[in-house]
Amino acid sequence: MGSLDGMLLDARAAQRALARTEPGRRTRAIASMAAHLDAARSDVLAANALDLAAATDLSTALRDRLTLTPARFDGLVAAVREVAAMPDPLGEERPLGVRPNGLVVSRRRIPLGVVAVVFEARPNVGAESAAIAVRSGNAVVLRGGSEARRSNAAVVGALRAGLSAAGEDPNAVVLVDDPDRARVAELLQAVGRVDLAIPRGGPSLMAFVDAHARVPVIRHGAGICHVYVDAAADVTMASDIAFNAKVQRPGVCNAMETLLVHRAVAASLLPALGRRLEAAGVELRADAAAAGILDGVAHRAAEPADWSTEFLGLVLAVRVVDSLDQALAHIARYGTEHSAAIVTGDVSAADRFVREVDASCVLVNASTRFNDGGELGLGAEIGISTSRMHAFGPMSARELTAEKFVVRGTGQVRGSA
Repeated sequence: MGSLDGMLLDARAAQRALARTEPGRRTRAIASMAAHLDAARSDVLAANALDLAAATDLSTALRDRLTLTPARFDGLVAAVREVAAMPDPLGEERPLGVRPNGLVVSRRRIPLGVVAVVFEARPNVGAESAAIAVRSGNAVVLRGGSEARRSNAAVVGALRAGLSAAGEDPNAVVLVDDPDRARVAELLQAVGRVDLAIPRGGPSLMAFVDAHARVPVIRHGAGICHVYVDAAADVTMASDIAFNAKVQRPGVCNAMETLLVHRAVAASLLPALGRRLEAAGVELRADAAAAGILDGVAHRAAEPADWSTEFLGLVLAVRVVDSLDQALAHIARYGTEHSAAIVTGDVSAADRFVREVDASCVLVNASTRFNDGGELGLGAEIGISTSRMHAFGPMSARELTAEKFVVRGTGQVRGSA
Protein backbone atom coordinates (compact mmCIF):
# COMPACT_ATOMS: atom_id res chain seq x y z
CA MET A 1 0.00 0.00 0.00
CA GLY A 2 1.03 3.62 -0.44
CA SER A 3 1.45 6.06 2.42
CA LEU A 4 -1.57 6.48 4.63
CA ASP A 5 -1.43 10.23 4.15
CA GLY A 6 -1.58 9.78 0.37
CA MET A 7 -4.53 7.40 0.69
CA LEU A 8 -6.42 9.90 2.83
CA LEU A 9 -5.76 12.71 0.35
CA ASP A 10 -7.03 10.49 -2.49
CA ALA A 11 -10.09 9.57 -0.44
CA ARG A 12 -10.83 13.27 0.21
CA ALA A 13 -10.65 14.08 -3.50
CA ALA A 14 -12.90 11.12 -4.35
CA GLN A 15 -15.40 12.12 -1.66
CA ARG A 16 -15.72 15.66 -2.93
CA ALA A 17 -16.36 14.41 -6.45
CA LEU A 18 -18.87 11.83 -5.22
CA ALA A 19 -20.79 14.40 -3.18
CA ARG A 20 -21.33 16.49 -6.32
CA THR A 21 -22.90 13.65 -8.29
CA GLU A 22 -26.61 13.19 -8.84
CA PRO A 23 -28.42 10.59 -6.68
CA GLY A 24 -28.98 8.40 -9.74
CA ARG A 25 -25.25 8.14 -10.36
CA ARG A 26 -24.64 7.04 -6.79
CA THR A 27 -27.42 4.47 -7.17
CA ARG A 28 -25.81 3.07 -10.31
CA ALA A 29 -22.41 3.01 -8.59
CA ILE A 30 -23.76 0.97 -5.66
CA ALA A 31 -25.57 -1.40 -8.02
CA SER A 32 -22.29 -1.90 -9.88
CA MET A 33 -20.50 -2.56 -6.58
CA ALA A 34 -23.09 -5.24 -5.75
CA ALA A 35 -22.77 -6.83 -9.20
CA HIS A 36 -18.97 -6.99 -9.02
CA LEU A 37 -19.12 -8.36 -5.48
CA ASP A 38 -21.52 -11.08 -6.62
CA ALA A 39 -19.24 -11.91 -9.56
CA ALA A 40 -16.30 -12.25 -7.15
CA ARG A 41 -18.16 -14.84 -5.03
CA SER A 42 -15.68 -17.69 -5.57
CA ASP A 43 -12.67 -15.44 -4.92
CA VAL A 44 -14.17 -14.00 -1.73
CA LEU A 45 -15.21 -17.38 -0.34
CA ALA A 46 -11.82 -18.87 -1.18
CA ALA A 47 -10.06 -15.99 0.55
CA ASN A 48 -12.32 -16.43 3.56
CA ALA A 49 -11.50 -20.15 3.70
CA LEU A 50 -7.79 -19.28 3.81
CA ASP A 51 -8.39 -16.78 6.63
CA LEU A 52 -10.34 -19.39 8.59
CA ALA A 53 -7.62 -21.98 8.09
CA ALA A 54 -4.99 -19.58 9.39
CA ALA A 55 -7.11 -18.34 12.34
CA THR A 56 -6.38 -21.17 14.74
CA ASP A 57 -6.44 -19.12 17.94
CA LEU A 58 -9.72 -17.20 17.55
CA SER A 59 -12.52 -17.44 20.09
CA THR A 60 -15.68 -19.19 18.98
CA ALA A 61 -17.47 -15.84 18.71
CA LEU A 62 -14.76 -14.23 16.57
CA ARG A 63 -14.54 -17.30 14.36
CA ASP A 64 -18.28 -17.12 13.79
CA ARG A 65 -18.00 -13.43 12.89
CA LEU A 66 -15.17 -14.17 10.47
CA THR A 67 -16.99 -16.98 8.67
CA LEU A 68 -18.63 -16.23 5.33
CA THR A 69 -20.94 -19.08 4.35
CA PRO A 70 -22.59 -19.04 0.90
CA ALA A 71 -25.84 -17.97 2.58
CA ARG A 72 -24.11 -15.14 4.44
CA PHE A 73 -22.45 -14.05 1.20
CA ASP A 74 -25.88 -13.96 -0.47
CA GLY A 75 -27.09 -11.78 2.40
CA LEU A 76 -24.11 -9.48 1.99
CA VAL A 77 -24.77 -8.91 -1.72
CA ALA A 78 -28.46 -8.39 -0.95
CA ALA A 79 -27.57 -5.80 1.69
CA VAL A 80 -25.51 -3.79 -0.81
CA ARG A 81 -28.38 -3.94 -3.31
CA GLU A 82 -30.77 -2.74 -0.61
CA VAL A 83 -28.56 0.32 -0.10
CA ALA A 84 -28.81 1.07 -3.83
CA ALA A 85 -32.60 1.12 -3.43
CA MET A 86 -32.53 3.44 -0.40
CA PRO A 87 -33.79 7.02 -0.61
CA ASP A 88 -30.82 9.32 -1.12
CA PRO A 89 -30.38 11.61 1.90
CA LEU A 90 -28.18 14.26 0.25
CA GLY A 91 -29.77 17.53 -0.67
CA GLU A 92 -32.83 16.89 1.47
CA GLU A 93 -33.98 20.24 2.87
CA ARG A 94 -35.95 20.74 6.07
CA PRO A 95 -37.80 24.09 6.27
CA LEU A 96 -37.49 25.93 9.56
CA GLY A 97 -39.69 28.89 8.73
CA VAL A 98 -39.57 32.55 7.73
CA ARG A 99 -38.01 35.10 10.06
CA PRO A 100 -39.79 38.45 10.75
CA ASN A 101 -37.29 40.15 8.40
CA GLY A 102 -38.26 37.83 5.54
CA LEU A 103 -35.27 35.47 5.68
CA VAL A 104 -36.25 31.90 4.75
CA VAL A 105 -34.33 29.40 6.92
CA SER A 106 -33.88 25.70 6.24
CA ARG A 107 -31.40 22.89 6.91
CA ARG A 108 -29.86 20.82 4.13
CA ARG A 109 -28.23 17.37 4.43
CA ILE A 110 -24.55 17.08 3.52
CA PRO A 111 -21.96 14.27 3.79
CA LEU A 112 -19.71 14.01 6.84
CA GLY A 113 -16.63 13.59 4.59
CA VAL A 114 -14.01 10.89 5.08
CA VAL A 115 -15.09 8.17 7.51
CA ALA A 116 -12.62 5.66 8.95
CA VAL A 117 -14.10 2.30 10.00
CA VAL A 118 -11.84 0.13 12.16
CA PHE A 119 -13.24 -3.35 12.67
CA GLU A 120 -12.42 -6.90 13.67
CA ALA A 121 -13.23 -10.23 12.06
CA ARG A 122 -16.39 -9.49 10.10
CA PRO A 123 -15.75 -9.14 6.34
CA ASN A 124 -19.34 -8.01 5.79
CA VAL A 125 -18.53 -4.74 7.57
CA GLY A 126 -16.37 -3.54 4.68
CA ALA A 127 -19.05 -4.09 2.04
CA GLU A 128 -21.91 -2.61 4.04
CA SER A 129 -19.84 0.39 5.16
CA ALA A 130 -18.70 1.08 1.59
CA ALA A 131 -22.22 0.96 0.17
CA ILE A 132 -23.61 3.24 2.89
CA ALA A 133 -20.74 5.69 2.44
CA VAL A 134 -21.31 5.95 -1.31
CA ARG A 135 -25.07 6.35 -0.81
CA SER A 136 -24.45 9.31 1.50
CA GLY A 137 -21.67 10.91 -0.56
CA ASN A 138 -18.87 10.00 1.85
CA ALA A 139 -15.56 8.23 1.34
CA VAL A 140 -14.71 5.34 3.63
CA VAL A 141 -11.29 4.19 4.79
CA LEU A 142 -11.48 0.60 6.01
CA ARG A 143 -9.01 -1.03 8.37
CA GLY A 144 -9.97 -4.61 9.20
CA GLY A 145 -8.32 -7.06 11.55
CA SER A 146 -5.41 -9.21 10.41
CA GLU A 147 -7.53 -12.35 10.90
CA ALA A 148 -9.71 -11.27 7.92
CA ARG A 149 -6.98 -9.75 5.77
CA ARG A 150 -7.53 -11.94 2.69
CA SER A 151 -11.33 -11.72 2.93
CA ASN A 152 -11.29 -7.95 3.25
CA ALA A 153 -8.92 -7.54 0.31
CA ALA A 154 -11.15 -9.68 -1.92
CA VAL A 155 -14.32 -7.85 -0.87
CA VAL A 156 -12.86 -4.35 -1.22
CA GLY A 157 -11.18 -5.21 -4.52
CA ALA A 158 -14.56 -6.18 -5.96
CA LEU A 159 -16.22 -3.02 -4.62
CA ARG A 160 -13.54 -0.76 -6.07
CA ALA A 161 -13.86 -2.52 -9.43
CA GLY A 162 -17.58 -1.82 -9.30
CA LEU A 163 -16.98 1.88 -8.66
CA SER A 164 -14.53 2.10 -11.55
CA ALA A 165 -16.92 0.31 -13.91
CA ALA A 166 -19.60 2.86 -13.00
CA GLY A 167 -17.24 5.73 -13.84
CA GLU A 168 -16.59 6.78 -10.24
CA ASP A 169 -13.30 7.25 -8.44
CA PRO A 170 -12.51 3.96 -6.66
CA ASN A 171 -10.67 5.89 -3.96
CA ALA A 172 -14.03 6.56 -2.35
CA VAL A 173 -13.47 3.10 -0.86
CA VAL A 174 -9.96 2.28 0.35
CA LEU A 175 -8.54 -0.51 2.47
CA VAL A 176 -5.61 -0.08 4.83
CA ASP A 177 -4.11 -3.57 4.63
CA ASP A 178 -1.06 -2.94 6.82
CA PRO A 179 -1.59 -5.13 9.93
CA ASP A 180 0.51 -2.86 12.14
CA ARG A 181 -1.75 -1.26 14.76
CA ALA A 182 0.28 1.92 14.37
CA ARG A 183 -1.80 2.54 11.23
CA VAL A 184 -4.91 2.58 13.41
CA ALA A 185 -3.32 5.22 15.63
CA GLU A 186 -2.49 7.28 12.54
CA LEU A 187 -6.10 7.10 11.38
CA LEU A 188 -7.39 8.10 14.80
CA GLN A 189 -5.05 11.10 14.86
CA ALA A 190 -5.55 12.27 11.27
CA VAL A 191 -7.18 15.57 12.18
CA GLY A 192 -8.36 17.39 9.06
CA ARG A 193 -8.09 14.26 6.91
CA VAL A 194 -10.50 11.95 8.76
CA ASP A 195 -13.82 13.48 9.77
CA LEU A 196 -15.19 10.59 11.83
CA ALA A 197 -13.89 7.26 13.12
CA ILE A 198 -16.18 4.31 13.86
CA PRO A 199 -14.51 1.46 15.78
CA ARG A 200 -16.20 -1.94 15.82
CA GLY A 201 -14.50 -4.47 18.03
CA GLY A 202 -13.76 -5.78 21.49
CA PRO A 203 -12.51 -4.12 24.68
CA SER A 204 -8.86 -4.00 23.60
CA LEU A 205 -9.71 -2.09 20.42
CA MET A 206 -11.97 0.31 22.32
CA ALA A 207 -9.25 0.94 24.90
CA PHE A 208 -6.79 1.65 22.07
CA VAL A 209 -9.26 4.10 20.52
CA ASP A 210 -9.79 5.86 23.85
CA ALA A 211 -6.04 6.21 24.31
CA HIS A 212 -5.22 7.51 20.82
CA ALA A 213 -8.21 9.22 19.19
CA ARG A 214 -8.01 12.88 18.26
CA VAL A 215 -10.69 12.81 15.56
CA PRO A 216 -14.40 12.51 16.46
CA VAL A 217 -15.40 8.94 17.34
CA ILE A 218 -18.75 7.18 17.41
CA ARG A 219 -18.38 3.98 19.37
CA HIS A 220 -19.88 0.66 18.41
CA GLY A 221 -19.32 -0.53 21.95
CA ALA A 222 -19.89 -3.72 23.90
CA GLY A 223 -23.38 -5.19 23.90
CA ILE A 224 -24.21 -6.18 27.46
CA CYS A 225 -27.85 -6.59 26.50
CA HIS A 226 -30.62 -7.29 29.00
CA VAL A 227 -34.02 -8.95 28.87
CA TYR A 228 -36.27 -8.22 31.85
CA VAL A 229 -39.27 -10.51 32.39
CA ASP A 230 -41.83 -8.50 34.34
CA ALA A 231 -44.39 -9.76 36.86
CA ALA A 232 -47.11 -9.29 34.21
CA ALA A 233 -45.28 -11.23 31.49
CA ASP A 234 -46.77 -14.04 29.43
CA VAL A 235 -44.44 -16.87 30.45
CA THR A 236 -44.53 -18.66 27.09
CA MET A 237 -43.72 -15.43 25.26
CA ALA A 238 -40.96 -14.65 27.73
CA SER A 239 -39.40 -18.09 27.24
CA ASP A 240 -39.39 -17.74 23.46
CA ILE A 241 -37.96 -14.22 23.53
CA ALA A 242 -35.21 -15.07 26.03
CA PHE A 243 -34.25 -18.22 24.14
CA ASN A 244 -34.05 -16.38 20.83
CA ALA A 245 -32.12 -13.45 22.31
CA LYS A 246 -29.45 -15.80 23.69
CA VAL A 247 -29.27 -18.74 21.29
CA GLN A 248 -30.20 -17.58 17.77
CA ARG A 249 -26.70 -16.12 17.23
CA PRO A 250 -24.86 -15.71 20.52
CA GLY A 251 -21.62 -14.24 19.16
CA VAL A 252 -23.07 -10.89 18.07
CA CYS A 253 -23.46 -7.61 19.91
CA ASN A 254 -27.28 -7.65 20.18
CA ALA A 255 -27.47 -11.08 21.84
CA MET A 256 -28.78 -11.13 25.42
CA GLU A 257 -26.09 -11.47 28.08
CA THR A 258 -28.20 -11.02 31.24
CA LEU A 259 -31.71 -12.25 32.00
CA LEU A 260 -33.59 -10.49 34.80
CA VAL A 261 -36.74 -12.20 36.07
CA HIS A 262 -39.32 -10.80 38.46
CA ARG A 263 -39.72 -13.01 41.51
CA ALA A 264 -43.48 -13.30 40.88
CA VAL A 265 -42.91 -15.32 37.67
CA ALA A 266 -39.50 -16.84 38.34
CA ALA A 267 -40.81 -20.22 39.51
CA SER A 268 -43.10 -20.59 36.51
CA LEU A 269 -40.48 -19.48 33.97
CA LEU A 270 -37.00 -20.50 35.01
CA PRO A 271 -37.17 -24.32 35.38
CA ALA A 272 -38.57 -24.96 31.88
CA LEU A 273 -36.55 -22.17 30.25
CA GLY A 274 -33.44 -23.37 32.08
CA ARG A 275 -33.85 -26.88 30.68
CA ARG A 276 -34.42 -25.46 27.22
CA LEU A 277 -31.27 -23.34 27.44
CA GLU A 278 -29.27 -26.21 28.91
CA ALA A 279 -30.29 -28.44 26.00
CA ALA A 280 -29.01 -25.75 23.62
CA GLY A 281 -25.61 -25.77 25.33
CA VAL A 282 -26.02 -22.57 27.33
CA GLU A 283 -24.06 -22.31 30.59
CA LEU A 284 -26.19 -20.55 33.22
CA ARG A 285 -24.60 -18.33 35.85
CA ALA A 286 -27.28 -17.71 38.44
CA ASP A 287 -27.63 -15.54 41.50
CA ALA A 288 -28.72 -17.21 44.74
CA ALA A 289 -32.43 -16.70 44.13
CA ALA A 290 -32.30 -18.05 40.59
CA ALA A 291 -30.13 -20.97 41.68
CA GLY A 292 -32.76 -21.97 44.21
CA ILE A 293 -35.38 -22.17 41.48
CA LEU A 294 -33.24 -23.87 38.80
CA ASP A 295 -33.59 -27.20 40.58
CA GLY A 296 -32.24 -29.99 38.38
CA VAL A 297 -30.85 -27.58 35.76
CA ALA A 298 -27.07 -27.33 35.52
CA HIS A 299 -25.76 -23.94 36.56
CA ARG A 300 -22.98 -22.26 38.47
CA ALA A 301 -23.03 -19.40 40.92
CA ALA A 302 -22.84 -15.99 39.30
CA GLU A 303 -19.80 -13.93 40.21
CA PRO A 304 -19.79 -10.12 40.35
CA ALA A 305 -17.87 -9.89 37.07
CA ASP A 306 -20.57 -11.83 35.22
CA TRP A 307 -22.98 -8.90 35.33
CA SER A 308 -20.52 -6.70 33.42
CA THR A 309 -19.27 -9.27 30.90
CA GLU A 310 -20.13 -9.47 27.20
CA PHE A 311 -19.87 -13.25 26.85
CA LEU A 312 -20.39 -13.41 23.06
CA GLY A 313 -21.13 -17.10 23.44
CA LEU A 314 -23.42 -19.63 25.05
CA VAL A 315 -23.15 -18.21 28.56
CA LEU A 316 -25.99 -16.37 30.32
CA ALA A 317 -26.12 -14.51 33.63
CA VAL A 318 -29.49 -14.87 35.40
CA ARG A 319 -30.82 -12.79 38.28
CA VAL A 320 -34.15 -12.74 40.09
CA VAL A 321 -35.35 -9.23 41.01
CA ASP A 322 -38.10 -8.06 43.32
CA SER A 323 -39.40 -5.17 41.26
CA LEU A 324 -39.21 -3.15 38.09
CA ASP A 325 -37.21 -0.61 40.09
CA GLN A 326 -34.57 -3.23 40.85
CA ALA A 327 -34.41 -4.29 37.20
CA LEU A 328 -34.00 -0.69 36.08
CA ALA A 329 -31.25 -0.12 38.62
CA HIS A 330 -29.39 -3.24 37.47
CA ILE A 331 -29.55 -2.17 33.80
CA ALA A 332 -28.42 1.36 34.67
CA ARG A 333 -25.40 -0.03 36.52
CA TYR A 334 -24.29 -2.79 34.16
CA GLY A 335 -25.78 -2.02 30.76
CA THR A 336 -23.73 -0.55 27.92
CA GLU A 337 -26.55 1.50 26.34
CA HIS A 338 -26.86 -1.01 23.51
CA SER A 339 -30.11 -3.02 23.75
CA ALA A 340 -32.63 -3.81 26.49
CA ALA A 341 -36.01 -5.56 26.32
CA ILE A 342 -38.97 -5.92 28.65
CA VAL A 343 -41.51 -8.73 28.43
CA THR A 344 -44.77 -7.64 30.02
CA GLY A 345 -48.50 -7.32 29.59
CA ASP A 346 -48.55 -4.20 31.77
CA VAL A 347 -48.66 -1.10 29.57
CA SER A 348 -47.56 1.22 32.37
CA ALA A 349 -44.53 -0.98 33.16
CA ALA A 350 -43.60 -1.06 29.48
CA ASP A 351 -43.96 2.71 29.18
CA ARG A 352 -41.79 3.28 32.22
CA PHE A 353 -39.13 0.87 30.91
CA VAL A 354 -39.08 2.68 27.55
CA ARG A 355 -38.88 6.05 29.29
CA GLU A 356 -36.17 5.24 31.82
CA VAL A 357 -33.79 2.76 30.16
CA ASP A 358 -30.82 4.41 28.48
CA ALA A 359 -30.13 2.18 25.47
CA SER A 360 -29.83 2.75 21.75
CA CYS A 361 -32.78 0.39 21.26
CA VAL A 362 -35.44 -0.42 23.86
CA LEU A 363 -37.78 -3.26 22.95
CA VAL A 364 -41.16 -4.27 24.35
CA ASN A 365 -42.15 -7.92 23.99
CA ALA A 366 -39.48 -8.58 21.35
CA SER A 367 -35.97 -10.06 21.21
CA THR A 368 -32.90 -7.87 21.49
CA ARG A 369 -31.75 -9.47 18.22
CA PHE A 370 -33.94 -6.94 16.40
CA ASN A 371 -31.56 -4.06 17.17
CA ASP A 372 -30.13 -4.26 13.67
CA GLY A 373 -30.28 -1.89 10.72
CA GLY A 374 -31.84 -4.42 8.38
CA GLU A 375 -34.43 -5.54 10.91
CA LEU A 376 -35.42 -1.96 11.72
CA GLY A 377 -35.94 -1.00 8.08
CA LEU A 378 -32.69 0.92 7.58
CA GLY A 379 -31.12 -1.60 5.23
CA ALA A 380 -27.43 -2.23 5.85
CA GLU A 381 -25.70 -0.55 8.77
CA ILE A 382 -22.22 0.81 9.33
CA GLY A 383 -22.48 0.06 13.05
CA ILE A 384 -24.67 0.45 16.11
CA SER A 385 -23.77 3.65 17.89
CA THR A 386 -23.63 3.45 21.66
CA SER A 387 -22.50 7.09 21.78
CA ARG A 388 -25.27 9.58 22.43
CA MET A 389 -24.32 11.91 19.62
CA HIS A 390 -26.24 12.77 16.44
CA ALA A 391 -26.58 8.99 15.87
CA PHE A 392 -27.67 6.54 18.57
CA GLY A 393 -28.43 2.99 17.51
CA PRO A 394 -28.02 1.45 14.04
CA MET A 395 -26.28 3.82 11.63
CA SER A 396 -27.19 3.84 7.97
CA ALA A 397 -26.89 6.44 5.21
CA ARG A 398 -28.81 9.22 6.96
CA GLU A 399 -26.61 8.86 10.05
CA LEU A 400 -23.53 9.59 7.89
CA THR A 401 -24.84 13.05 7.09
CA ALA A 402 -25.00 16.36 8.92
CA GLU A 403 -27.31 19.33 8.37
CA LYS A 404 -26.09 22.76 7.38
CA PHE A 405 -28.23 25.88 7.64
CA VAL A 406 -29.35 27.52 4.41
CA VAL A 407 -30.64 31.10 4.59
CA ARG A 408 -32.36 32.71 1.59
CA GLY A 409 -32.91 36.42 1.56
CA THR A 410 -33.84 39.33 -0.66
CA GLY A 411 -31.06 41.70 0.29
CA GLN A 412 -31.45 41.83 4.08
CA VAL A 413 -28.58 43.24 6.13
CA ARG A 414 -28.22 43.12 9.89
CA GLY A 415 -28.47 46.33 11.82
CA SER A 416 -26.39 47.36 14.81
CA ALA A 417 -27.03 45.65 18.14
